[in-house]
Amino acid sequence: MSVLVYTESENGKFKKTAFEAASYAKGIADMLDTSVSAISFNAVDADVLGTYGVSKVLNVEHDKLKNFNAKAYADAITQAAKQEDAKVVVVSQTADAKFLAPILAVHLEAGYVSNVVALPESADPFSVKRTAFTNKAFGMTTISTDVKIVGIGKNAYGLKENETNCAVKAFSPSLNEGDFSVEVVSVDKATDKVTIADAEVVVSGGRGLKGPENWHLIENLAEVLGAATACSKPVSDMGWRPHGEHVGQTGKPVASNLYIAIGVSGAIQHLAGINASKTKVVINNDPEAPFFKAADYGIVGDAFEVVPKLTEKLKEFKANNA
Repeated sequence: MSVLVYTESENGKFKKTAFEAASYAKGIADMLDTSVSAISFNAVDADVLGTYGVSKVLNVEHDKLKNFNAKAYADAITQAAKQEDAKVVVVSQTADAKFLAPILAVHLEAGYVSNVVALPESADPFSVKRTAFTNKAFGMTTISTDVKIVGIGKNAYGLKENETNCAVKAFSPSLNEGDFSVEVVSVDKATDKVTIADAEVVVSGGRGLKGPENWHLIENLAEVLGAATACSKPVSDMGWRPHGEHVGQTGKPVASNLYIAIGVSGAIQHLAGINASKTKVVINNDPEAPFFKAADYGIVGDAFEVVPKLTEKLKEFKANNA
């Protein structure tokens, strides 16, 4: 018996979420007195997972699996879980995993709990803590099925190094042609920016910036912080920024370590999508803006005065501490 973790990668390189999922899987494995096996797809340097407690990596190398395919990936992970006699399967709480996990649960006849934020309080019964009501509350959920699937929330557990001897083995699952009824023809992706999904820091702008010509305030601050840029729904609706940068309940969820909102009033839909961020900062000239009630730190002031000064101070700090 082992704990199996699905480790996401892109262009052969593991995402940070893969290391967090592996760290979490190791924590469960220690509770169950067993080991961690991982499954990866076309990964390079797969043995790096040993840093986070993985003792075996089943690496699938297949041209058709270079791009994510929920049905095919679920088939492969199911076969790996059965081969490893895995009673617990750990996945990340990413957009891909949200498509994958329900299919995997059906294949394995497993209970699936998403948005998990901590290790199980007990192994028997297997009870986990998860967020609920768009991160406004927590709930305890017990999984009673023989096989259990746990979706670990982004930045909920963190990276925990646990150096382990790691063996990488080729894994060749039996693939069903029906899994490839949908084909990825091409992927267009910005390569010169930090993505919202992977960012430790996100700088977001709202209507308070008054127009797209002022977006350099967001971009300059983000560049200094090595952050991703984001926006509120009204900004994307007006065409100031692409919809791919819209964060919130109806956009992309954010669970960064630091979220800075500039000129964002803080509508409930926006707050619901960024509540999982660990530290929230708001800059707004309206002291009654709803965001101030949700923020850890707030600056009441004109963004056109505050943000350039903040950017310059951060540049000075970095120069003096390089």
